[in-house]
Amino acid sequence: MSDERQPDGALTLQTVPMPGDTNSGGDVFGGWVVSQMDIAAGITAVDRAQGRCATVAIEALRFHAPVLVGDLFSVFTAITRTGRTSITMHVEAWVRRQRTGERMLVTEGDFTFVAIAESGVTRPLPPES
Repeated sequence: MSDERQPDGALTLQTVPMPGDTNSGGDVFGGWVVSQMDIAAGITAVDRAQGRCATVAIEALRFHAPVLVGDLFSVFTAITRTGRTSITMHVEAWVRRQRTGERMLVTEGDFTFVAIAESGVTRPLPPES
């Protein structure tokens, strides 16, 4: 049965995990999942900051269900707060199971980025456009 919730945020990244992304039990590595979520969050952060950003924190990461080879893996991002130099967002990873078509939330967490200048130091965020 599919998750009755709807994803929160904008669809930012979609991919399909392959056999090389799995552990010995056949499930996709949690690190692979977090990496995809960080990539998607980085896309959103760079867009909002209009330039280079770096991940500074990942909080409240929760794994709800395993990701399987062949799942359509989708990451949704929603900015929840901005500071002078920082952007915090809620990131959700959802799958659609290849064999059943079931859709479910598999992982979620809060990611914080800072805008950085070319010199590598933090910089203020530009005004929202």
